[in-house]
Amino acid sequence: MASSTQDIDVENEPTAAVENDTGLDSNTAGALSYLFGMVSGLIFYLIEREDPFVRWHAAQSIAFTGVLLVAYTALTFLGTVVSVATFSGSTGGFLVGSLFSLVLGLVWLVAAVGGFVAWAYLMVKAYQGESPRLPIAAGIADRLA
Repeated sequence: MASSTQDIDVENEPTAAVENDTGLDSNTAGALSYLFGMVSGLIFYLIEREDPFVRWHAAQSIAFTGVLLVAYTALTFLGTVVSVATFSGSTGGFLVGSLFSLVLGLVWLVAAVGGFVAWAYLMVKAYQGESPRLPIAAGIADRLA
């Protein structure tokens, strides 16, 4: 007798909502792991032991927040060093330092807005059961999860 079932490509299908150690659906726990950045990612990473979907999103949340924190700190430190070095000198140095500080401020703003957009995107995609991979954070998450 012939079977009426079809083969389904599960690799591209969103993850089904399954309860895990937290008592939440996998997609809800994955989305909530991004909510408060590194803090919520660490909480879900430590609580969840069985569900690889939640652990991976929690690890990516930790890595993503860590990368943003390092980028913000580096930009702030560089801006401070340039400001101190150029503002105490001549008028030409003041002008160059001011322009460089303006450019660094704009780069910082783009990083902040981009980080917020990426954060919202990751939360929505995790809630939909998908696992978008960020360039640096996903590699770190693969090693952690």
